[in-house]
Parts: sequence; C-alpha cells; structure tokens
Amino acid sequence: MNNFNELPLENQLKNSLKFADFKTPTPIQSQSIPISLTGKDILGTAQTGTGKTLAFTIPMINKLIKDKNAMALIICPTRELASQVMQTVTKLNTKEININSALLIGGESMQKQLRQLTKRTRIIVGTPGRINDHIERKSLKLYKVTYLVLDETDRMLDMGFTPQIELILRHIPKSHQTLLFSATLPDDILKISEKYLKNPERVSVGSVSTPIEKIKQKTFQITPDKKYHELINQLVERSGSILVFVKTKHGADKIVKRLKYDGHSADAIHGNLRQSKRDRVIRGFRSGKSRILVATDVAARGLDIPLIQHVINYDLPQVPEDYIHRIGRTGRAGKEGSAMTFLTNHDYSMWRSIQKLIDPDFKLKEQVKNPSYKKNKKFKGKFKKNKNKKKFKSKDNRDQKDKKFKFKKKFKNRKRPKNFTFKNKRNKKKR
Repeated sequence: MNNFNELPLENQLKNSLKFADFKTPTPIQSQSIPISLTGKDILGTAQTGTGKTLAFTIPMINKLIKDKNAMALIICPTRELASQVMQTVTKLNTKEININSALLIGGESMQKQLRQLTKRTRIIVGTPGRINDHIERKSLKLYKVTYLVLDETDRMLDMGFTPQIELILRHIPKSHQTLLFSATLPDDILKISEKYLKNPERVSVGSVSTPIEKIKQKTFQITPDKKYHELINQLVERSGSILVFVKTKHGADKIVKRLKYDGHSADAIHGNLRQSKRDRVIRGFRSGKSRILVATDVAARGLDIPLIQHVINYDLPQVPEDYIHRIGRTGRAGKEGSAMTFLTNHDYSMWRSIQKLIDPDFKLKEQVKNPSYKKNKKFKGKFKKNKNKKKFKSKDNRDQKDKKFKFKKKFKNRKRPKNFTFKNKRNKKKR
C-alpha cells in the first residue's frame, strides 16, 4: 500500500486525510489498517515514532462513520500521550465527519469533562484512572463500545494499571474489536492478549525489543562526582535538542538549577508538576525555547517530541525495558539520533541486564574510554585512607566506652556519708 486512497475508506475520511496532508502510510499503518478494517483483533508491536496512532485512529473513525450508534475507547498510560492521541483524532474528525469526542485525563476540570460526556460522545480517549472515576460516577457508560484500543500497553502494566484496565473491560460488551499496541512483548502482555483478544493478527514493525538501528549508542565510564562536569562537556559538544534522564524528581530539579546557573536553557519534567506546568514545559521544549529537558522515566512516558537529536542517560533506569523507551525518544521515524549513557561502578549489573535484553551478543564496541577513570590512583588512595580512618575511630570509641564504664563502676561503689542523698530522691520525697 503506497497511498491512503488505495484503502476502502469512507469519502469523508479520505477528504480529511487529504486535508490533514496524510499521504504516504508508514510500515505499521500499511500492515495494520487493512486488517483492522476487516474487524479483526490486532496484537501490534512497534517502537515510538512509527505512526501507530494513525494506524488505529483511521479504522476507528471509518467504523464510527458507518455505524452511527457505535462508540470507541482509547486507553493510554499518560496524560501527555492521551492528549497527543486526541490531537490526531481532532485532525481527522473534520466538520464533515463531526463525531463528538472527550478527553478524560487527570489534572483537567472534571466539570468540563462531565459537560462533554452529556453530548452523545462517541470517541473516548483517556487514562485508566480518570476513565474509572467517570464509570464510578456513572457519567460514562461503555455498553456501546465496539472498538477498543490499548496504546503502549507495556507502559500501562509497568505503571501498575492492570487492575484498573480489567475494571474498565468489565463494562465493555464481549462483541467488540480490540487493537493492542506495545513496544515490547513481555509475558504479561501475552497473557492479556490471550485473555482479551480473539484470534488476533500479529503485526510487527522492527524488532520487538531492539531500539532503532539508526541510534548511535555510546557509554562513558565515570565516577559519580564527575557526572555533572561531563554532562556540561556533552552539552557543549552536541547541537540540537537534548533529553536527559535521571532517577529522581529531586535530581531533575537540582540538575536544572545548576544548568540554568551555568547559562543553559533547561527545564525539568516529573510527577510533582501540575498539568498546566507540564504542558508549558513541553511546549517550551517543542518550540526550542528550552534546549534541554531533564526528565524522570514516569514523566517522560508517552511524550511524543519528534525533534529530539540526543538522549543522555545521566542515571540508569530501574528497569531494563525503560532503557529501550528512553533511547527510543531519539531517532524517531527512521531519523538518526544518538544516546549516551554514564556508567559508574554501581551500574554494571543493571547494564548487563540491559545488554541481555537488547542482544545476548551485544558488546561495548562504541564505548568511550575515560582514561582518568581507571588510572586515577588518587581516587583509590583516598578510598583506602577513609577505610582505615573508620577502623581507627571505631577502636578509639570502644576504648572510650570502656573507660566510661570503669569510671561509673568506681563512682557507684565509692563510700558515701550516712546523711548523703541524691537530689532526685530528695525531690521525690518532697512531692
């Protein structure tokens, strides 16, 4: 399939595709759209930036045009991803089509969402938590849903949304079409597909777990105290937008504060930010107002920013699969990108797990050797001295404790005058 016009789509949808300037389908779209138009379930694996959003929104709108009573539900792991999906839906949902839709995500006005749901809404895009909130309020009824999409399912399971997804699926009729998309295919995804998908067609673009080949991966051996200085070096050497990953919210704020002090345009994105602030940060990064975005894994999930040239792993992720999602932020849609990872002595067990996930035969061919790291005799000497100091102090402390104990024993056993009384005993008698 070389053109969207080759597909058996409704004329209104063909017009909206032409108006939105969607011409040539990507591989995931070429494979999945013809299958989903037949009404079959799909189990799809594709990396971010491959065009899978359009792969499930085109068949969805085509189905809703044909069946005026049908509803569609798209479940996403994060608010950002849900908002991006809704933007694609809005592009396709022209005045000629005119299907009412609602975005149900946290951090947005509940009253606004309630008003949207009273207008015979037929397209629901949202996150598991807020969708369940509306189900409990009885403001959302899903008995007419005939088209279900689970987007970035592996991320939803990693974030602990399995129970909430199962609660939502209880309210959907059994006779419906399901499209499940994931970047990786762990065992829990396969279990869900067996439980909720009926004879699904398998669609895959690229490797299931291998990052895009055009991403140049490098590692840098370093000590924790030198990380920030090396980050500055990398920022100076590289041009274009840079996404820096850290472990904690506090770490993200701390690095951004230092970067701004050193004259770099940077912003942080993490779970503590309000939705309005998160949107402002993402807009600033997209527009180029801030060149550097420092993010935690949870906050970056679902971000769709196509112009990221470089990813720097300041800290390694907690889970090996997150490494794939991190570096997948660059090299989007087949473009070239680079990923630099800082490695300390404490990181090698996790790094080995990441290597096994990517490729059992993966070797650090692109490793950047830091000559000052291995030959740093001063660092080793300092470490030994500190150990000896601790031992000396602990021995000295024991001697002091023994002296105190002997003194107390001697003080307790000494002879006292007959009329002698302790002050506290005298006070007790007065009371």
